[in-house]
Amino acid sequence: MRLLGQQVRISIRPGTGTGPPLLICNGIGAGLDLLDPFVDRLDPAIEVIRFDVPGVGGSPTPALPYTFAVLSAFVTRLLDRLDYDRFDVLGISWGGGLAQQLAFQNPRRCRRVVLVSTGTGMLMVPAHPRVLALMLTGRRYRDPAYAGSVAAQLYGGRMRNRPERAATLMHDQSRVGSGRVYLYQLLAGVGWSSLPALPLIRQQALILAGVDDPLIPVANARLMHTLLPHARLHLYDDGHLGLITSAQELAPLVSEFLEAAD
Repeated sequence: MRLLGQQVRISIRPGTGTGPPLLICNGIGAGLDLLDPFVDRLDPAIEVIRFDVPGVGGSPTPALPYTFAVLSAFVTRLLDRLDYDRFDVLGISWGGGLAQQLAFQNPRRCRRVVLVSTGTGMLMVPAHPRVLALMLTGRRYRDPAYAGSVAAQLYGGRMRNRPERAATLMHDQSRVGSGRVYLYQLLAGVGWSSLPALPLIRQQALILAGVDDPLIPVANARLMHTLLPHARLHLYDDGHLGLITSAQELAPLVSEFLEAAD
């Protein structure tokens, strides 16, 4: 689809139910295919919309960097083009920042929010400097051997026992953007924080966090749970990629949350 001069790769899994579709915002540097294991286990009644951020996967590189606020407005226009009046949103990691921005900018259209392995941006409990240093480049998406070598330190959880699985997850289907686009995504979060806005987000929210997540310490989930007025917190025994590696446990939980009566 072409939108505002930008080609965007999208994927829509039709649902058999009547509820709002679920818009998924992926993590930094990753194409929409990465979350196939999770989407495959969601209730078939839920319609699912996924997209590649400009410059990642099948979406060409934009001419200029973007902020979360600009990208949120862009995604809202995308939903307009697809004729969706209301939607739920799920954001994982970097995409969790975008999901929070979408909820804040669309208080009437966005019904429910799922935040996975994410935090509040610049004002958050940071990872250890050694872990943050691994995030400065997208090398793990381009080098399978490197992805396996840093998986335990970066992602924790089940990756500690099977770090070689990171190479499979990052390279089997996910299509990765350039180093310049990875920098664009890093810059989108510079100076951004959802901390002041969280008490103003009135949607029902589900926060999912792994108890062994070196990248986003679990304290951030507890902080968001405290500040979001209508939030529920679920901690699971896995790490940063738990939405994929523990999809069998988490997908039914997300389905139940989205399908509960208003």
